[in-house]
Amino acid sequence: MDALYDSVAPLRNVSALMTLIDRVQRRAFGLPGMATYYGPSGFGKSTAAVYATNAFGACHIEVQPLWRSKQLLAGIAHELALRPARTAPDIFEQVARELSVHQRPLLVDEADRLIRDDMVEVVRGLYEASNVPVILIGEEELPTKLMKWERVHGRMLDWVGAQPAEISDVNQLAPIYAAGIEIRDELKERLLEQSSGSIRRVSTNLSHVRETAVTQGWTKVGLAEWGARPFFRGEAPPPRREHAVERSRQQAAARTARRA
Repeated sequence: MDALYDSVAPLRNVSALMTLIDRVQRRAFGLPGMATYYGPSGFGKSTAAVYATNAFGACHIEVQPLWRSKQLLAGIAHELALRPARTAPDIFEQVARELSVHQRPLLVDEADRLIRDDMVEVVRGLYEASNVPVILIGEEELPTKLMKWERVHGRMLDWVGAQPAEISDVNQLAPIYAAGIEIRDELKERLLEQSSGSIRRVSTNLSHVRETAVTQGWTKVGLAEWGARPFFRGEAPPPRREHAVERSRQQAAARTARRA
């Protein structure tokens, strides 16, 4: 717990989600109690959700690809340490009662998967029945997708977008993923630019810097030491020419063998 708090608390997107949950919790009487936290993959939304779960005593559920309403409700029940009842309506009542009694915010991660059927209405129903803050967490297009569901869209207090990484995030993550290595500012700037705003890629590239530094025997590394070494940018590598040539040779040999 302490390690988690020490490592992620100052990140901008963690603070943004924390502030959003606090606003919804402290909303004036009569204001809606749902909100959406959205952004591209890799921007640290799930990490922020884990931190906020501990900070607020929230119930954090990640919607799985094949779930339907009953599996969603059962998953929330398990997170609340409840033994799910046999039917979906009964599980709904269990979950709504538990959330209401303990006033635990509900954070629904991978919320884009709610849109495919009535699961999003199930989540809205839990909000109506319990009156706890409900935060939907998903990809960049989630707010647009929710427009189809007016009864959900109309209950949003706010929409907060996760922001791309900046140099303060790199400085915060460097002691974690590049421990023991001093990275000079100019290399941090290049690493940030090459990571395209993704917290995940920043973390991956910091780890890459550390691995390279350890291999080279460096304790300090800047642009001069790093040179033209590439950073991970999330792009798929092109097909290897030698692999394609070898495959063609094998296919030609197989054809010749069949003719023979």
